[in-house]
Amino acid sequence: MIGKIKDLQPIIWDNPKKKPAAIALENFSLKYEDILDAEKRLQRFAPLIHKYFPETLDGIIESPFVELAGMKIDLEKSYGRKINGRLYGKCDNQLKIAGSIKARGGIYEVLKFAETIALNNQWITEKDNYEVLGEEKYRKRFSQYKIAVGSTGNLGLSIGIISATLGFEVTVHMSKDAKPWKKNLLRLKGVTVVEYLEDYGKAVEEGRKACMGDEKAHFIDDENSKDLFLGYSVAALRLKKDLERMKITVDEKHPLRVYLPCGVGGAPGGIAFGLKTIFKDFVECYYVEPTHAPCMLLGLITGKKEKLHIRDYGIDNITEADGLAVGRPSKMVSDLSETLIDGGYTLEDETLIRLMKTLYSIEKVKIEPSAAAGLLGPLLWEDSKVTTHIAWLTGGDLIPENEFKKLLER
Repeated sequence: MIGKIKDLQPIIWDNPKKKPAAIALENFSLKYEDILDAEKRLQRFAPLIHKYFPETLDGIIESPFVELAGMKIDLEKSYGRKINGRLYGKCDNQLKIAGSIKARGGIYEVLKFAETIALNNQWITEKDNYEVLGEEKYRKRFSQYKIAVGSTGNLGLSIGIISATLGFEVTVHMSKDAKPWKKNLLRLKGVTVVEYLEDYGKAVEEGRKACMGDEKAHFIDDENSKDLFLGYSVAALRLKKDLERMKITVDEKHPLRVYLPCGVGGAPGGIAFGLKTIFKDFVECYYVEPTHAPCMLLGLITGKKEKLHIRDYGIDNITEADGLAVGRPSKMVSDLSETLIDGGYTLEDETLIRLMKTLYSIEKVKIEPSAAAGLLGPLLWEDSKVTTHIAWLTGGDLIPENEFKKLLER
């Protein structure tokens, strides 16, 4: 398996250390009550979000859940295999404000930071209307505080946009993998962008350094932040409602299988934590990575977890899937995933782009290459039971049309 990874060959991996969800989650520091607390916090901020981002309608940042029946038929024809069950997409590519899965965790952590400042300074109470925090007098007060993050693109967009809206002085440290259009969009929003010739790890390291020793600076740590993680985990509560609305049963006879594109691990780890907390062993969660950036799976397979970097294995970390271009996985997520995750797989960039194109052609759903990763999952494992398959479509709505056209032409 490691030899195949080093040779940049696609792999399919079943986790031999997986334990029942209750046991895997037993010693983890976060619990179901923490997810509920995060959801309540997002509800408190809904009036503010609605005012400054009316496209969210009710101030709740949520994505559509749709059946991809045409895509399923095409996959079956193209690969000559039947999929036992239905295929759905959780369309985080259409999440408002930032157009990606990062809108969940990134925006949540900024909002929690703002709430903590406001409550500690007695500007508001939890019973007040949080819409007032967007007023100019509060924006001036927030401008005395700094927020920084290291990003390959999408996390930077979510944090930059919401931080600038609230008035924070925000800096996004971006790796060489970040797309130029994402950097340009951030600058248009008034965000300071610092670019590096090195990969994601360097961007995170420098962002962390910039905040050290400054009491009014907050570094959002994509590798280890529990607030970021909890923001992502709220997606599980929302998906439960989606399934109930569409009358989709999840039980022993009707399992749920979810395919999660994975970079450093925060977003897929948070979602998997939420799903396993709610659905226990009736849900299976799989991480998906590009063959050129398989840090999470390589860490879990070798047992070295965050102690490795993919360059130690001669892997270049160069991929069209910029959101997944990470060389070292999160320690917190690796430790949890070691016994929680069911498995994973890797796939080549050309497969990502082909799946992206097919989804757009058939379903008219616009995603970026990294978001296409989960679409292959339903073909890779045999299903003896009728299974609900969910490909988590993690981003793509904000891609400029000319950039998207280039990907389609490729």
